Amino acid sequence: MEHVHGLGIDPADGVLYAATHFGLWRIPEQGEATRVADRYQDTMGFTILGPGTFLGSGHPDFQMDPDLPTRLGLIRSADAGETWQSVSMSGEADFHVLHAAHGQVYGWDSGSGRVMVSGDDGRSWETRSVLDLRDLVVSPDEPQRLLATTETGLFRSGDGGHAWAPVTGAPTLTVLAWGLQGSLYGITPDGVVQHSLDGGATWSPRGALGGEPEALTVSIDDDSERLYVAVAEQGILSSDDGGATFTVRYAE
Repeated sequence: MEHVHGLGIDPADGVLYAATHFGLWRIPEQGEATRVADRYQDTMGFTILGPGTFLGSGHPDFQMDPDLPTRLGLIRSADAGETWQSVSMSGEADFHVLHAAHGQVYGWDSGSGRVMVSGDDGRSWETRSVLDLRDLVVSPDEPQRLLATTETGLFRSGDGGHAWAPVTGAPTLTVLAWGLQGSLYGITPDGVVQHSLDGGATWSPRGALGGEPEALTVSIDDDSERLYVAVAEQGILSSDDGGATFTVRYAE
């Protein structure tokens, strides 16, 4: 399960999925993880729309799909990753970041650096800006408010990604995720969990992972939240106390 690009919880059954360099993996509460459909597709951008419905991007498993282009563009699965269908930009885009929120799909194409937004489930796209980013999140309350992590620091947009400005004083973060009641989580390159209650303007440290974060998601169930973090050379860790402490959720 090398190099986890994205994590998500399928609301159909509560199962954790990890999109990796060597396929999409289904990770049950107990037992071994299984590679979905035995496909070695390099699933880069990854997000879960609803029960059994996923969006992805990346590069194909050429042994299984020899005729597909190197860049998959946006692809969609309606059966929890068993099969995928092309939606748009096949052969053109390699989305390393995908998020669905407020009836829109937000994406970042690693090849061009374009921040893109679609209002029709990814069939057509509007380029909003160009930014060299690592992760991108959308406020759960305001569709125009975006945050992006970059090598030079945290950036914020108040107009849906058209214009960006650095967040003065914010720590350098790698991955981001929104939690309950405006709670925002970010993790530094060396694994320190940071927390913000004001949309990323100010941050406070919570705990430490002891390694480099690869992907982060927050599972929200009623009034509780759980953090899942993929950590390089460790596996997938989880936290039920807002990132103060972690336990191993899965390790090979």
